[in-house]
Amino acid sequence: MKLHTINQPLLEGCVDSYASAMAAFRGGADRLELCANLSIGGTTPSAGLFCLVRRDCTIPIHVLIRPRFGDFLYTKEELEEMRDEIAVFRNLGADGVVTGVLTPQGELDLDHMRPLMDSAEKMHVTLHRAFDMARDPYETLEAAIGLGCRTILTSGQASSAPAGKAVLQKLFHQAAGRIDVMAGAGVKKENILELFQETGIRVFHTSARRGALDSGMQYRKSTVSMGLPSLSEYEIWRTDEEEVRACARIVHGL
Repeated sequence: MKLHTINQPLLEGCVDSYASAMAAFRGGADRLELCANLSIGGTTPSAGLFCLVRRDCTIPIHVLIRPRFGDFLYTKEELEEMRDEIAVFRNLGADGVVTGVLTPQGELDLDHMRPLMDSAEKMHVTLHRAFDMARDPYETLEAAIGLGCRTILTSGQASSAPAGKAVLQKLFHQAAGRIDVMAGAGVKKENILELFQETGIRVFHTSARRGALDSGMQYRKSTVSMGLPSLSEYEIWRTDEEEVRACARIVHGL
């Protein structure tokens, strides 16, 4: 695998199923962030899913380490779970992990991040969008660099990367080649070039979903919901290979 250097063009596909992983791979993504449950922001995927994707995918795979939906303030037991999961995926051959922990005051929790960094050993560590929930993005950037994180995934502390491009530009210049600032959230083929021109960022993260697929179920129980009532049980969200291909073409031309 070709090693990535800071701010060289890279497209990371954010995927939560085997089908999405293969679509991103075939579409030309340079790296995968493998998750579960993207509809709720992503949680740690199963080892079984990782092993299937690792078997059939030759690009780097970074695994999300997030034990549950919700905030980034974790209990002692959740932190223990996260540390152990990092070790599991490291031993299974993951190239990196994607994680983050905050203090109640909204700062990067260095005391609880350090054991996670130690468990990762030499793997690439990305500070995920916990960064976007931190009180001060510029102080958090320096803290992440000090910890040894190699990438920050961020929307510029906004609802989407296009909405946060002013902060993304400041973060990129503050980083000054010390860490990758990867733009994520709402990244599409239509806005990648503009984001690059206005921020300087060449590293992008996208789920590349263009709409929900209709379930193959013929019998449907409309009165029962297995999860969030706002989500249909009969829609399947999946990465679109052609959207990845279009995004990759733009990113690789930067």
